[in-house]
Amino acid sequence: MEDAEMTDEKRFAPRVDGQLRHNILRMPETVYDATGIVINGRCIKSFVFTTDLAIIRNCDADAVFAVYPFTPQQAISDALIKASYIPVFCGVGGGTTHGLRTVGLAKDVECQGAMGVVLNAPITNLNLRAVALAVDIPVIITVTKEDADIAGRLQNGASILNVACAAQTPQVVRKIREGFPEVPIIATGGQTEETIAATIAAGANAVTYTPPSTAELFKKMMGKYRE
Repeated sequence: MEDAEMTDEKRFAPRVDGQLRHNILRMPETVYDATGIVINGRCIKSFVFTTDLAIIRNCDADAVFAVYPFTPQQAISDALIKASYIPVFCGVGGGTTHGLRTVGLAKDVECQGAMGVVLNAPITNLNLRAVALAVDIPVIITVTKEDADIAGRLQNGASILNVACAAQTPQVVRKIREGFPEVPIIATGGQTEETIAATIAAGANAVTYTPPSTAELFKKMMGKYRE
């Protein structure tokens, strides 16, 4: 009986918060049902999908998914990596930005301290291979369609798949998992516990979570102040 009680005590994870920094953005609890992906000894289950430093410094995600809708710039990646206390995975192009520039960007963010690089879906396998050969950090390739050539992506150096297929994400994850049982998969989880659970159940090892904007969070705070 005492042994059972001790086991229960060991499973309890104490939480320690600061007096001022206790009001952080917490990832949905369902995210932690994922198996995680162990990258250089660190298990990552949750990625916060943002480049907002205020959110990055005040959330409990395991890592940052720093991808944005502009051509990647070293000044941005450098600022994010320096200010973040959790690993940062940087977008280095693949769509508008491609060719030798993606190779140069990947090498730059590796030197800045990024844990991995993210390439967008339009990138060619030749370009993917060039990036993979240039860096010694994981190369994440984005999948946006069910008929994507997964085998070709893996053969040309992709380390991890990032499935971003909107409402079809669980379906696409399930199909990939059937053909590639051991490939590491990150996937968009949506905004609710239910959609995140469905993505994980389909076979995703880790989930990207898009947080509310600072404007939305501040609106809620101001509402409380007005009460």
